[in-house]
Amino acid sequence: MSIESLTYAELAGRLGSSPEAARSLARRLRLPRKPGNDGKVRITIDLDEIQYKPLPARSPGGQRADIDGLNARIARLQAELASFEVEKLCLEASAAGHRADFERERCDTLMAETLILSKVAMSAREKAARLEGAMCAREVRPWWRRFVAAGDKRRPASAAQTASVRGRGPAETELAYLRVPGVPVRI
Repeated sequence: MSIESLTYAELAGRLGSSPEAARSLARRLRLPRKPGNDGKVRITIDLDEIQYKPLPARSPGGQRADIDGLNARIARLQAELASFEVEKLCLEASAAGHRADFERERCDTLMAETLILSKVAMSAREKAARLEGAMCAREVRPWWRRFVAAGDKRRPASAAQTASVRGRGPAETELAYLRVPGVPVRI
């Protein structure tokens, strides 16, 4: 049993590995560590008890084959990515065309509905004006004239003829038109 006190660099030299591998081995085996007078850490170790075999180094030729294979795969993936980007651009252009067609159809539909609604509004206005005219014509006649006109189908009497028959003047005739229909007034 030969117990020695070695630094990480000396241990790496004896084991044939790097100083980082020696430090990792000391931690893994929980070897006692003490700082030396020179400021370096010293490890107390029995080299006969340690069964350390460093992994064989990879050959540079084998790494080169891996790198070439990976570079070829990267090139294929980049080409595939470029084709996907072109396809994406084509789909975006197609979607923009479909969106424009949809908006055009929607605009045409809204214009047709607007024209139909404007025609309905015009006919409603015309009908309202016609009914308003009929109501005004009805309100202008005194209430008793409606009954006389309804009974006398031959020819309704005009307001001027009726006023002249009864001895009223034109001013009184005009006032008769301003009266509220349906309310009897003595004249």
